[in-house]
Amino acid sequence: LEPGEIPELWNLTRPDDIRNVHAAYFAAGADVVYTNTFGANSAKYHGEASLKDVVTAGVELAKQAAAAALTPEKPRYVALDIGPTGRLIKPAGDFDFDSAYEAFREQVLIGAAAGADMVAIETMADAYELKAAVLAAKENCALPVIATVALGEDGKLLTGGDVECVAALLEGLKVDAIGFNCGLGPDKMLEYVERLAHSTSLPIVVKPNAGLPTVVDGKTLFNVSAEEFANNVEALVNAGA
Repeated sequence: LEPGEIPELWNLTRPDDIRNVHAAYFAAGADVVYTNTFGANSAKYHGEASLKDVVTAGVELAKQAAAAALTPEKPRYVALDIGPTGRLIKPAGDFDFDSAYEAFREQVLIGAAAGADMVAIETMADAYELKAAVLAAKENCALPVIATVALGEDGKLLTGGDVECVAALLEGLKVDAIGFNCGLGPDKMLEYVERLAHSTSLPIVVKPNAGLPTVVDGKTLFNVSAEEFANNVEALVNAGA
């Protein structure tokens, strides 16, 4: 992926590569893959191809990989991946709540029509934008909704909400599972998973990075080994994930 290139366009220009990524996750034992649609909302996406084509292709590629990996003992699922718009909602920023809602609504409608099994809203750092995305999903499709936020090193959202605030907000919006993703490595998430387990009765989802990325000789690397990652994730599961 070249600097400045739009990742979601690979759904159309390099479909085999995207399908192979999904297949690798299923081969490693995943039950669910996320579509390559993280930034495919009208507020963020500015590619030449239509948003409908990009999102539809993203869902179809994941479904093809899921069908190829399906066995009677192992169902496979596709989650429509929805990331943030990259803009802060008023009054913290300059973006209207209704505009954010509309951007997410369009993405949800396209993804649901393409056959996604669930909606995964992730990497949210603004509680207001999180609300817009969840409402757009809940009010425009009947699919299960997972919502995960990205915490800073201080354990809070960019706009200041803490773990307990996130739990109260998302339970009130009646999502199906809640949790954390991105940013922090699995060792840093343990404290917050424990707090979340005390704050919600919903299933808890964690999708950590293998530590923070570093660039070495022009390549992006993650500094947590597979063994270390597995041990830390085991602790997260024991804490309630």
